[in-house]
Amino acid sequence: MQTSSLEAARPKHRLGLLLLPLVILAGMGLSVEAGLLGPLGAQVGHLWATLSIFGVGTAILLLLLLFSGPQKGPALNELPRWQLIGGFLGPMYVVVLTLATPHIGIAMTMIAILSGQVGKSVLIDHFGWFGTARKRVNGERWMALLLIVVALVLIARG
Repeated sequence: MQTSSLEAARPKHRLGLLLLPLVILAGMGLSVEAGLLGPLGAQVGHLWATLSIFGVGTAILLLLLLFSGPQKGPALNELPRWQLIGGFLGPMYVVVLTLATPHIGIAMTMIAILSGQVGKSVLIDHFGWFGTARKRVNGERWMALLLIVVALVLIARG
C-alpha cells in the first residue's frame, strides 16, 4: 500500500503545529533577554554581560547533558567546520542586543532582528543553503517580508 506525499507530510505538519507555541514562547524569551541585557551591559560592560549570559547557558546545558544520558551523533571533530559558525553568530547576536536595546528599545530591536531573520531565512529556503530543503520564494513570502519591514518603519516612527 502506497501513501501519498500529502499523507506522509501530515505527521511532520502536526509536529510543526505542536512546536509552534514553544517557538513563540522562545521568541518571547528573547525579548525578555534583550530587556535584561541592556541594564546588565550598562552595569558590567557589554562583553561581560554577553559572557555571563553564555556562562549561565553553558552551565545549564552541561547539567542537561549530564542528566539526559548518552547522546547520539558524531564527535565535534568529525563535523564540517562551517556547521560550527553558530558558535560565532550566537555571541555576536547577544552583543548586538546588549548594545542596541538601551538605545532603540526592545520593540525596535526585536522587530529589526525579526526582519533580518525572516529576510535571510527566505533566501536560505529559496536556495536550499546549508543542506535545507529548497522552498521557492513566492508572492506570499515576499508580502510577509514586506509587512515586517512596514512594522519596523511604523515602530520606528511611533
